[in-house]
Formats: sequence, structure tokens, C-alpha cells
Amino acid sequence: MKAELWVIGNTSFPYLKEGTAIYEKRLKHYLPFEYHTIPDVKNAKNLSKEQLKTKEGTLLLKKLDKGDWLILLDEGGKEFTSLKFATYMENMLQQSHKRIIFVIGGAYGFSPAVYQRANAKISLSKMTFSHQMVRLFVLEQLYRAMTILRNQPYHHQ
Repeated sequence: MKAELWVIGNTSFPYLKEGTAIYEKRLKHYLPFEYHTIPDVKNAKNLSKEQLKTKEGTLLLKKLDKGDWLILLDEGGKEFTSLKFATYMENMLQQSHKRIIFVIGGAYGFSPAVYQRANAKISLSKMTFSHQMVRLFVLEQLYRAMTILRNQPYHHQ
């Protein structure tokens, strides 16, 4: 099974680009993994928040296949410790889905259609983080989960 992280728009912060590249490379040693950027919506400044979420949602939903397992990174999602997230990932990787797709939405979250299609929602914290910083956090937690599953010395208890 393949894991993917989809994000809306490019980040303009070099430190986030560097950090995501590091963890993306590390993850590929553990499982088939891809990082995808869904382009920003054109003329987004002229749209309401709801219109923007709808357009971003349409772009996202077009890229999904029927057998994909869609996990949204969402403040209302289930929270895990790193160890429990590793167990969650272990269970997900044993499923028959072709791809597990984690999605970080745009600045305003997801459209109702994306929520309806989602198979699960995960929250990294009760705190709010920028959608750009979450990219690095998710990749680090995926990498941490893989090292936990392999009993490697990255995670300290």
C-alpha cells in the first residue's frame, strides 16, 4: 500500500520546504510514499471563504480514486499519541486500500463535499497551526510512526 500527503498550494517558507524534503526522503525508506501539492486556486482573493473551499475541494476530489482511503488533517479529528498513531498506521497499512491519502486543506479548511468523502479525520493537537506548518508536523509523525513500528531508536519513551 502507498501513503501520500496532499497539500493545497506551495509554501513560501524555505525552512518548511527543507524540512518536508528531509522527512519525505526518510519516509521513502519505510514505505512507498509521495508528496503532492495541489495548485492554489486562481483568483482566490476574489472568492469568499466558502467559494474557495468549494473550488479547492473540487480539485482535490478529482484526483481521488474510488479505492483511496482519505484521511483529513482536521482540528475536529481524532487525536493520537505517537505510539497510538503508529498502531493506527500499522492497521491502515494492512488494509486492502490502494492508497492512504492524508490531506491538509487550505487556510480555511475543507468543503462539505470533502468532509462527506473522507474516511477519517485526524487532529495533531487541540492547538491551531498554520496549514503550511502542519505539512512538516505530519511528515515527522509519519516518519516517527514508521520508526516505532520497526523498533528503531528515533522515538524516546
